[in-house]
Amino acid sequence: MYEIQNLGVPAIPSPIVADNFINDTRRLLFDHYVNADDRPSKTVSETLELAGPRENIYFDPSKIKAAIVTCGGLSPGINDVIRAVVMELFYRYGVKNIIGVRYGFQGLIPRFGHAVVDLTPEIVKDIHTLGGSILSSSRGNQDIEEIVDSLLRMNVSLFFCIGGDGTMKATKLITEEIRRRNLKIGVIGIPKTIDNDLTLIDKTFGFNTAISEVVKVIQCAHVEAKGAPMGIGLVKIMGRESGHIAVSATLANNDVNFALIPETPFDLSGEKGFLSVLEARLRRTDHALILVSEGAGQDFFSTGDKLKTDASGNIRLQDICVFLKSEIEKHFTAKNINVNIKYIDPSYIIRSVPANASDSIYCTLLGQYAVHAGMAGKTAMVVGLYDNEYVHLPLEAVTSRKKVDIKGNLWMRVLEATGQPSPMKN
Repeated sequence: MYEIQNLGVPAIPSPIVADNFINDTRRLLFDHYVNADDRPSKTVSETLELAGPRENIYFDPSKIKAAIVTCGGLSPGINDVIRAVVMELFYRYGVKNIIGVRYGFQGLIPRFGHAVVDLTPEIVKDIHTLGGSILSSSRGNQDIEEIVDSLLRMNVSLFFCIGGDGTMKATKLITEEIRRRNLKIGVIGIPKTIDNDLTLIDKTFGFNTAISEVVKVIQCAHVEAKGAPMGIGLVKIMGRESGHIAVSATLANNDVNFALIPETPFDLSGEKGFLSVLEARLRRTDHALILVSEGAGQDFFSTGDKLKTDASGNIRLQDICVFLKSEIEKHFTAKNINVNIKYIDPSYIIRSVPANASDSIYCTLLGQYAVHAGMAGKTAMVVGLYDNEYVHLPLEAVTSRKKVDIKGNLWMRVLEATGQPSPMKN
């Protein structure tokens, strides 16, 4: 059973007037596989705490100070979450002291000199129409003790952390330091990764918007590919360790002929290799559209290249599409065939747009449920959607990544939509 930590007994009647208060004893039962190799024979039954307002809360709204931070890469919907948290705290619970920490966890380290900002309904009322984060963001590890020192100095009682798996790992360390010092500071995570690859979370915010934007790019790349003899549209999109965006975008637009994702290694040369299959496609139809997750094909690069990391400790991926473009050109030049390749990388544009209506609704609900949990004294947890229910999950439950199941039904639908063989291995 996934237990959620509490700061203490909630003894203050909630200021919310509602007929749908949630009791902690109401839980969602679910089964999950022990690991991928056990599918589908071995499962473990667990229960999850349901999200929602509690009849009694832990914090006195008139006496607490809340802080919000956004970390890691941008994703559509961050501002929607910030807005929802502020509006819920201010109007529903009567919390008037709310601040935003700028530039991620750096904003809590004195030597960086980033000032915090006051967050009021007037300030956040229109931010959902903007892309990015009004608080900005940063990557990189910061000293956990310094972060907690800053929260203590600023008299923060409730800390909302918006970020991906790396942020959730750091947030877990923050909660452990808070607990070690026996402090009464609640920490609530709101999971953010545009790749939609957090374990036990049905959907992360920004994913639906990303699909909509990728489909527009695919349409343009398809036009470019058809606009020249032996035309090739080569599109790189987000997906460091999993191909969920590529899979969904391919199914949303059947113009894609090849979807290359991290979960499916492929050969370049040989009868069954990618280049031979691409050549056959071009000879048959005179154009091709290739959609590539950024983490695909990384095994083509040297070990030394793959050991380089960014400020957050993530492996610095090599540009698979620059590599593929070069290999494609060499392959067809050797055969005296002229190809026209258009390489498009829209990643930064996609992640910087405002959320679409679907994501905006989802972000609003995540922000509201996060506030309900925090005000009730919950801590060291995230709020997320599982099996169409909003639930509480411990931080450690969402610090690993879920993959596209290449033996599953969804990947089979992609193969049928594209017509590509799988695997493209000799």
